Order: sequence, then structure tokens, then C-alpha cells
Amino acid sequence: MNYLDWVVITVYIAFLIGLSSYLSRRQGNVEDYYLGGRSVAWWAIGVSTMATQLGAISFISAPAFVALKPGGGLKWLGFEFAVPIAMVFIMIFIIPVIHRTGVISLYEYLEKRFDASTRSIVSIIFQISRALATGVGIYAIGIVLSAILKVPLVPTILVIGFVTIIYDVLGGIKAVIYTDVIQMFVLSIGIIICGLTAYYLIGGTENLLAGFDKERIEILNLNTHGFGDGENFSFWALVVGGFFLYVAYYGCDQSQIQREMCAKTLDEAKKSLMLNGYARVLIVAAYLFMGLLIGAFALQNEAFLDLIPKDKVDYMVPIFILNYLPHGLIGFIVVALLAAFMSSLDSAINSLSAATMRDIYQRYIKPDGDDKHNFMMSRILTIFWGVVCTGFAFVVGSISDTVIEAINKVGSLFYGPILAAFVLGILFKRTSSTAVKLGVVIGVAVNFVLWIGFPGVSWLWWNVTGSLSAIFVGYTWSLMSPSLKTVASNLSYQPEKYSNWKWRYIFLIVYFFLIILVSYSIEKAWLR
Repeated sequence: MNYLDWVVITVYIAFLIGLSSYLSRRQGNVEDYYLGGRSVAWWAIGVSTMATQLGAISFISAPAFVALKPGGGLKWLGFEFAVPIAMVFIMIFIIPVIHRTGVISLYEYLEKRFDASTRSIVSIIFQISRALATGVGIYAIGIVLSAILKVPLVPTILVIGFVTIIYDVLGGIKAVIYTDVIQMFVLSIGIIICGLTAYYLIGGTENLLAGFDKERIEILNLNTHGFGDGENFSFWALVVGGFFLYVAYYGCDQSQIQREMCAKTLDEAKKSLMLNGYARVLIVAAYLFMGLLIGAFALQNEAFLDLIPKDKVDYMVPIFILNYLPHGLIGFIVVALLAAFMSSLDSAINSLSAATMRDIYQRYIKPDGDDKHNFMMSRILTIFWGVVCTGFAFVVGSISDTVIEAINKVGSLFYGPILAAFVLGILFKRTSSTAVKLGVVIGVAVNFVLWIGFPGVSWLWWNVTGSLSAIFVGYTWSLMSPSLKTVASNLSYQPEKYSNWKWRYIFLIVYFFLIILVSYSIEKAWLR
């Protein structure tokens, strides 16, 4: 890197901080800080949600999984198949209920539906799991920038964490959302630049698949199930496990649904989810194809392949950037990586701060604080969680062979049981608070046993086992409980009347099948 690259990076960071400072001018209370006054445009919410999902982890690790990781390949695209139908489930069953309650922390719903301890337990599980997963994300960008900048990993992680904390503390959720929109644009340009450069270096599409094993080009792995056969990415694990994972993540995770709660109306919130249902798979396909192009170049160029450590294939993309892009563009791609990283980290820190503020501080420590005090504490908690997540980065980097698997393992351990708590509250009117808490604990325990004792079970199935075991235990225990109080109508599912969304749901379901059909056709054409 030279001075031109550093100028590009410095200008970008200064712009983010300046924008966040500008957006902070109209903040005066907790709702402004965490929900943007419930006035954020649906398209910005939708793009921001995608930017968080498709951040540094995806840009770095997914292409390496496609190109070089043993057992990897284009099968990762199957991870996106379930997104459209998961969006339909959330739009019908979850988001209308949460939107009606008018909460800031998602887990406030659980107190309204059950009791304070249910809210606290699930919120604490979210805070622990999200902080750990965010630590993995920080570790990912630390690897990349350390390789590109040729500086030690520790100061790299500390500096990036510090910069993100500054603009997150200043601007709150509006800064998170609107900087994510910019970052999504920068990231998309970065994918195009890297892909076109690799395409030029390999000499065109006729050389794209040369050197790849057929297994690496396979998209739909229909012959395995992943439930004990050691195959993590079978079609059924990706579709069924992915459905539970995405419903839990988009619908029951504060870091995601907090954005939907920023929307002006329920229809606006649904539009943001619908945008993800259609567009997310296209972005994923783009960076997986980028990985295929860079991987093809690595297989054709021994000098490049030798630069990539055999035990750290996540280095593939940053090493390609550093060695095969011109100065100035290197700086721009580093900005794209920063954008990808910050789009994941900023939302995590803000949502962790919101959960702690609403579910712990305002609930138990100082419930009578005024707006000025609560606003100040919100910023302090944002700093606290930024420091904690950055610290976790130093201890979670070795969970899995690639970073993208590590972050999904951490999430899948908890997502199913958390989803079960909301399903029991929204869809089952006869459910007691004790039953929900017992179900969540059992669900996490089942997943932990599978992780430690049954390595042949794909971590994608943990989302299913954790959820179904928690629902089964919770509902069964409730049947043995005394008669329960009547659930308020605004806290449970109510069928939509005269909804103009029916055809939109149908189109998303058709899109789900279309994605699978197109993937199958591409696979057959390439394997012919």
C-alpha cells in the first residue's frame, strides 16, 4: 500500500464519523437513539439489513470456502434457498405482533406475554451469543487488514473496533442504517472490481472451471442429509435448518428486527423484509462467483497459490487484493472491507446496547431515569459493548476452520431455542412462563450436546433441534400447568383481514422454488 491508498481510507473514515455526527443532532431520547424516531425509510432498512448479513465474513470467508476449503464449494449458495420462505413466515406471524407492541427491545414482548424473568433470560442469551459472534467478525477483519497492511493482528483489531465505536456512539441507529446503505454500495463495487480483475487474469469464462473438482462445482447436495453423516451442507440441512435459522435471525434477534421497528408503519417493515427475500440471494451469488474466479486464478497460478497459507484459506481474498490490484484500488477495496466489517459490528453494538439498556438497566437498575440520563447511559453502554466485543475477538478465532462457519456455529447454538420462546408466545395461547424458560434451557442443552458429542450432525440442524425440543418441552409442560390467564389479542397471532400482501407472499414462495430450479440448471450445465 502507498500514500494514495491511505488517503482513500482516511477520507472514508472521516466521512463516516462526520455523517454520524450530523445524524446525532436530532437525538434527544432512547427511542431516537435506538429506533430513529420510528421514521426511517423502508428501503434504507432493507439495504442496511442486507449489509449486516453480508458483511466482512461473507466477503472474506465465503469466497475462500467456495474456492479452496476442503469440502467446500458452491454448495454454500444453498444456504440462501430458505431466505424467501423465512421472510414470508416472519411477515405473517412475527413482525405484526412485535410491531403492535411498540417495544424498543424485542425481548420486552416476552415480559408482556409471560413475565420479567423470561424476558431477562432470553435477552441475556442474545447478549452473550451476539457478543461472541461479533467477536468472530472482528477477528475476521483483523485477519484481512493485518495481511494487507502488514501490521500485527492485535493493534489492527483495536484500531478498527475503536473507529466503529466512535461513529456508533455518535449517531445511534440512524448512523448504523444510513452508513450501512453507503457501505453496501461500496461493498458491491468491491465485489465487481475483484471479480472482473480475476476474470481478466484467468483469460475469460472458458478457463473458469478448469482445475476444479466436480464436487466443488456442485450446488445441490441431494444425496446426504447432514444428520449424522458428517455432511454439513446437504440440501436438506441447508433448506430446513436454514429456514429455522433465518426466521430466528431476522425475526427474533435484536440486531436485525430492531431495524424493522424503525419503520414508520407495518407495511414499511414488511417491504424491508421483502427486499431481503428477493435481493439477498443475488448478492450472495455475486460474491460466491467472485470466489470461484479468484480460486480459478489460484489454481492456474502457482505463485499466487503458494502465497495462501494452507491452514488459513480466509487469506485468499486479501492476498489477491494486495498482489494483483493497482494502488488506489487497493485502498478502495480496503474501504470495501472496512464497510463490510463496520456494517456488521455497528448494528451488533447498537442492538446489544439497546437490549442491556431496556432489559437490564431501565428494568432493574434505574427505571425512573429521565430522558437526558437514559440517553447518556445508552451511549455509555454502546461504548461498553464495543469494548467487550473487541475483547472477544482475541479468544474466538479458532472455533472453526473458516470464520464464516465459526460465526454460524455460535449463532446456531442459540437461535433455535430463542425462536421457540417467541413461537410459544405468538402461536400458542396456552403457554406458561415456566414452560418457556424450561424449554429454552433444554433447547440450548440439546444443541450443546450435539456440538460436543455428535460432530457428524451438521450445525445447520441445531437450529431445528434447538427450536423443536424447546417448543415440545415448553408446550408439554404448559399442558400440565394450572389454567392460564387469557392472552391479550395484541400479543398473539391474529389472521390478517383484507390484506393486500397475499400475492406478495405467493410470489416469494414461487421465487424460493425458482432459485432452486435455476441453481439445479446451472449445476447440470457446468457438470455436463
